[in-house]
Amino acid sequence: MSEILIRNVRLLDGSGAPWQRGSLLLQNDKIAAMGNLSVTADQEIDGHDCYLTPGFIDIHTHGDRGILQFPEAENYLRQGVTTLIGGNCGGSSYPIGVHRAAVAQIGTSLNYGLLVGHGSIREDVIGMEMRHPTAGEQARMEALTEAAMEQGALGMSLGLYYTPGSYAKKQEVVGLAKAVAKHHGFISIHMRDESDYNIGLLASVEEAIDIARQAQVPLQISHLKCLGKSVWGKAEQVLALLDAARAEGLDVSFDQYPYLASGTSLVGALMPGWAQAGGAEAMRQRLQDADVREQLRREMLANLERRGGPDSLLIAACPAVPSYSGSNLSQIAELLQMEPVDTALAMIESGPVQIVSFNMQEADLRKIMQHPLGMIGSDGSLVKFGRDVPHPRYYGTFPRVLGYYALQEGVITLAEAIRRMTSAPAARLNLWDRGLLRPGLQADLTLFDGNTVKDNATFSTPHRYCSGIQMVVVAGRIALRDGELLDAKAGMIL
Repeated sequence: MSEILIRNVRLLDGSGAPWQRGSLLLQNDKIAAMGNLSVTADQEIDGHDCYLTPGFIDIHTHGDRGILQFPEAENYLRQGVTTLIGGNCGGSSYPIGVHRAAVAQIGTSLNYGLLVGHGSIREDVIGMEMRHPTAGEQARMEALTEAAMEQGALGMSLGLYYTPGSYAKKQEVVGLAKAVAKHHGFISIHMRDESDYNIGLLASVEEAIDIARQAQVPLQISHLKCLGKSVWGKAEQVLALLDAARAEGLDVSFDQYPYLASGTSLVGALMPGWAQAGGAEAMRQRLQDADVREQLRREMLANLERRGGPDSLLIAACPAVPSYSGSNLSQIAELLQMEPVDTALAMIESGPVQIVSFNMQEADLRKIMQHPLGMIGSDGSLVKFGRDVPHPRYYGTFPRVLGYYALQEGVITLAEAIRRMTSAPAARLNLWDRGLLRPGLQADLTLFDGNTVKDNATFSTPHRYCSGIQMVVVAGRIALRDGELLDAKAGMIL
């Protein structure tokens, strides 16, 4: 039996209760005892009065895009994350069973779970067509949803803003959500509109709640925000809708990342859904039609205004012209001596472009963060250190909440921040064997120094690991200690 005793720590158990000084004993992959212990162990570690908590669970990532390439998941492990949930916003690696088997074969440094994407299933059955499914296609999608749940998906994600999910009406989604409910999963929804692109922010919250109501399925609203000036100041109204749903008896909650900028593709931010019907090649063909291009130009100008103008769109990755990364759309337009909207069209024609979009207000972010139904999720992915200029949330989400919003600003208490990173997402995911410090539960742990915990990643220099994370334990094995990766295969597939 492998035993590790971690002494002299402040135990923050994940329940939201204040810390208590004590020790914690691990035996193999489980917590064996905690409190004022007078025992010895094979390995003893002095925690130097740092905080010992359950390992952080990132409920909202796109880690499935990079897990096979970067199984060490270093940009997450170094934040104190021990569990990564991929497949969000309606798009997932698919089929689920094949992907899970591939990840299990190579092994990962942290625990890994997956949602199945509604958009992935829809594209498999209908393609990128902008239409309703036939009765047979609907039945096929529902059967594939059940199959994905049987293959190990923890739930289904919906991207009702993104194509092809945006082509789906509510009843199509309700049918698939009922299939998820049969297997005791939940749905995670990137709402149809977080701004005023189509039905509006408040109507989108109401739609998400009604899907949960009709399907009788738990609901997680993804990265809750008020995106753009037209909806700034509406956080209170949004949260009131969630409170009313809870009072009705619906199991609703949400996640949030601690930044005023979102991240998406240039197509997702500016290109209307009708122009994307049929897929990327069909979209490029439409751009060759002068009349269609002019219509697109008008709609994209309106979307550009929603996003705060060309200065607010920072290019994160542009494989066709890597030197554009780190510049905003205005700067590139000036370089090319073109209007910003025409620059955006030209970049879209060149291939995929990822952006960081500055579009939120601090007051809304703080109000949302203070609501008890919230959890912390990065909405990030796994990346190669130093490549491109990704959103700093890939490296800094969890330490930013701890160091800045909790300890420095007092927006929420440290104990409440830890609850939102541990027991709250564990419960949403039906992972009842982790998320709390309790004897018998999974030994996923994070040890951090409250005096030094800090996010160092910025929008201009995002490839910076955080400070203050002293040790990360995954399934009873020390995966990271004092900045050194020790075990790249400690994780399990959930």
